[in-house]
Amino acid sequence: MASKNPLELLGKNVLIIANHVGEAIKLFVQSVQYALIPPLEINNIMKQMVEIGIKSLSVISLSALFTGMVFAFQIGYVSTLWLGSPSFLGLGTTLAILKEMGPVISGLILSGRVGAQITAELGTMRVTEQIDALYTLGTNPVKYLYVPRMVACMISVPLLAIYADVIGTFGGFLIALQKFNIPPPVYWDEIVNMIKMDAVWHGLIKDVFFGLIIVIVSCYKGLTCRGGAEGVGKATTSAVVVSMLLILASDFLLTTFLMMIGIGTG
Repeated sequence: MASKNPLELLGKNVLIIANHVGEAIKLFVQSVQYALIPPLEINNIMKQMVEIGIKSLSVISLSALFTGMVFAFQIGYVSTLWLGSPSFLGLGTTLAILKEMGPVISGLILSGRVGAQITAELGTMRVTEQIDALYTLGTNPVKYLYVPRMVACMISVPLLAIYADVIGTFGGFLIALQKFNIPPPVYWDEIVNMIKMDAVWHGLIKDVFFGLIIVIVSCYKGLTCRGGAEGVGKATTSAVVVSMLLILASDFLLTTFLMMIGIGTG
């Protein structure tokens, strides 16, 4: 008869989670080691960059554009209501996008699109025994499958986030111009003259960590998938949910840490 002791159940769940975390970190460390051993699968990396980066441009463009427009509308409305004019609309919108919404929105969207794709691909290869066949052929699956996706994700996610920052800022400009009649020079001068480089670094550091979270979780879930097509579906759903939760939790921790060391305080 299964134990119903809540503390015992909690302890078992904690041990299970700790085991998964340890295995995922172990897999990541192995991939870093293999990435430092030449040759790299350059063609495979470029293929993954197309899948992760180029094919995500449309969804990133739309999400970033509307996010920038919403932020500009909210900031402009509140500042007009409280201050009588949409003061510092360009500054406020760009700071919010650079430091917070750009990285987080990009990370959440990519965890859904890219993370699900990676997990489904690797999970299908696992349940159809293609990964076992790689071992038989003398090919290391970690180096052949994990490393190209890790390298591509680490390059593509920050670049996509920078692209999202630009599109989001442009979306704010459209609202500033059309809704609040702010002249273009006023909007862009606020950004150029008042945005400091540490705000950009604040967002980029988050982007790198979010890219790591996506690739570690999705590759681990895919490579450890079991149970046929149903198992692939469960692994894909789990990878997306876990990635999103980790991105939101790490966003708070990274924001606190970066502000403590003075990155993004200006």
